[in-house]
Amino acid sequence: MANKTAKDSLIALLHGVEYFNTHVFPEKEALFKGLAESQAPGTLFIACADSRVSPGLITQTDPGNLFILRNIGNIVPAYGEMLGGVSSAIEYAVLALGVSSIIVCGHSNCGAMTALLNPEKLENMPTVKSWLRNAETARAVALASENAGPATVRSLAEQNVLLQISHLRTHPSVAAALARRKLILQGWFYDIGTGEVLVLDEETRRTISIETAISRLQTAPAQVG
Repeated sequence: MANKTAKDSLIALLHGVEYFNTHVFPEKEALFKGLAESQAPGTLFIACADSRVSPGLITQTDPGNLFILRNIGNIVPAYGEMLGGVSSAIEYAVLALGVSSIIVCGHSNCGAMTALLNPEKLENMPTVKSWLRNAETARAVALASENAGPATVRSLAEQNVLLQISHLRTHPSVAAALARRKLILQGWFYDIGTGEVLVLDEETRRTISIETAISRLQTAPAQVG
């Protein structure tokens, strides 16, 4: 049964590719031809690898608009802690592609955050356990907050987004772009069940609506060109 399920799953993906080639691509052929030789995304979107989170769908953007970086828990290790795929993607996005914004997006029912609150779930996953140490500070804050009540997966996910934003600021390429006012950092929380996206305010450490976030950006000082 397991082999049949795996085979059927792959066949479904291949049928999807067929549909893309025969229906979707022809409708957007001009777009893809324009992207064939280069890319100029405006945003680095750092999201969890969770299969339920679809950055392009959430933001209603076409291919070429988002430079997407995904991993377990939408984590950004502080610069120097774990130099590798995440740090190199950030450096490339800022210095080579010249993105003007970086978004860190957490989400509801996050398995990584659930595991942080229940460490016993990680006993047979040493690599994941090691990776999630980059979110331990968020766990400490979530446990200490919540008005002495129990921390929830959502509260931890929100604190984790704020922590990863602070980690981003330790990356030299990001720090330099921020100093030149060429870059904006923003944290999001996406509720899978309702479709709601909220923006995390770094000062209050609370969520604000998309409408409020737009209003604040519209009245903020202009970036350097």
